[in-house]
Amino acid sequence: MNELVIDKNSNGIDVALLYNKQLTELHKEDHVSSFQIGDVYLAKVKKIMPNLNAAFLDVGHERDAFLHYTDLGIHFKSVQKLSKIVIQGGLKNASLAEFETEEPIVKTGKISDLLKKGDEILVQIFKEPIGTKGPRITCDLSFAGRFSVIVPFGDKTSISKKIADVGHKKRLKQMLDKIKPANFGVIIRTVAEDAGIEEIELDLNNLIGQWEKLIANSRNAHPVKKVLGEISRTEALLRDLLNDEFSNIHVNDSDYAAKLKEYISNIAPGKESLVRYYNSKVPIYQHFGVDKQIKSAFGKNVMFSNGAYLIIEHTEAMHVIDVNSGRKTTDAESQQENALKINLEATKEIARQLRLRDLGGIIVIDFIDLKSPAHKKDLHDFLTDSMKSDRSRHNILPMSKFGLVQITRERVRPEMNINTSELCPSCNGTGAVVSSMLLGDSIEEKLCYIWDTQNIKNLRLKVNPIIKAYLTKGGMKSVRWNWYWKYKKWVKVIADPQYHLTDFSIFNEFGDELN
Repeated sequence: MNELVIDKNSNGIDVALLYNKQLTELHKEDHVSSFQIGDVYLAKVKKIMPNLNAAFLDVGHERDAFLHYTDLGIHFKSVQKLSKIVIQGGLKNASLAEFETEEPIVKTGKISDLLKKGDEILVQIFKEPIGTKGPRITCDLSFAGRFSVIVPFGDKTSISKKIADVGHKKRLKQMLDKIKPANFGVIIRTVAEDAGIEEIELDLNNLIGQWEKLIANSRNAHPVKKVLGEISRTEALLRDLLNDEFSNIHVNDSDYAAKLKEYISNIAPGKESLVRYYNSKVPIYQHFGVDKQIKSAFGKNVMFSNGAYLIIEHTEAMHVIDVNSGRKTTDAESQQENALKINLEATKEIARQLRLRDLGGIIVIDFIDLKSPAHKKDLHDFLTDSMKSDRSRHNILPMSKFGLVQITRERVRPEMNINTSELCPSCNGTGAVVSSMLLGDSIEEKLCYIWDTQNIKNLRLKVNPIIKAYLTKGGMKSVRWNWYWKYKKWVKVIADPQYHLTDFSIFNEFGDELN
């Protein structure tokens, strides 16, 4: 089941998407959000770059926005004509029923034949500013609702490819023929598969309302001006994801909870009850375990199963993910089966990490070596299946002869990057340590690994005295006793003041340190 946990704070709004209690996506939104995907601006051409077949436009960002010829859209001349009319105060009726559309542009043309320095044109953000780059923009305008997407100056109707049922497609097509507005193309989204004509028509009317607002804001306008803002990140998530699998939407602000209830009542009447106001002194992310999951998911090393872990590195050109296993076996056949098993488990965590961190560009994955072509195919198929829920466009290549899998994934927002280390208490901040929040989990994982692989029962755990107190405080309700009830094995905890706060070692009964 899906849940949203929303933390409205002084810095903005943080949104965590949980699937079966596991953190899947994390979004941050400033109180004053600019240059979001979907925003429409009246922009001004600053520079034409014939060698790139592109132009740079001023949209109000510190860096000019980039517009390539291929992003003009086939209806560019109609957008250009409309821009001139509304800037001069024309088009009193926002309907396009009587608007004479222009001829489509060719795919292989030159931008210098269509734009010149100083031109004023309506553009839409489709990639937010990332790093030192300004926004990426398009003139191929589109407006997304819950059930449909409208495309001004188009005439085609399309049904989502994910709707496989022929009967549903035919029914939706017949609906559209009755309600499609003139001079607008319409795309029916997957969530509309079981929707009725009233719901789809209401959705289309809301989108036409956005278009009318855009035209009204553009009349007699001067660049640079935002003429239409996209809905908030939270509302966009609800619009795109809200379905029968959603169980709860937890919000720690009563006013924002009321706002979301009102929004949901418009897009999915009857589901307002999913919004629950969280009112407690315990921070909402802490209560729902989001803080802990963030600490464990955003480090360089990510544990995922019985001692196996990922190493995630970022370079200038790409992201590199290395799959590692602590298990060792001398039997070649068992080793290969074990390697496949760990690789399959790794694919689920990798698919989650790509969404969670919103990694984009080229991603290279170094899986544990597989010799069998059948195993390689199984791995590729499983990775493809694991990434089906990823809403970003991506492409997965088969494993190369060097055992590497390459993925290209579109990134339209800045990468989510959270520092999970803490200042070292021993050196007053000249070093860094792994988050203390995860220390108990790290110890437990190491103990489990030793119990599973070496079958040693009488273990001794040596830690800093403060950590010993933390593990043993509470008698039979302590962390150590919880381990005993869970694994039926006892651990002797030994305090050593020479140990750093987050250091620990595990020994057998003879004093040999175990790895």
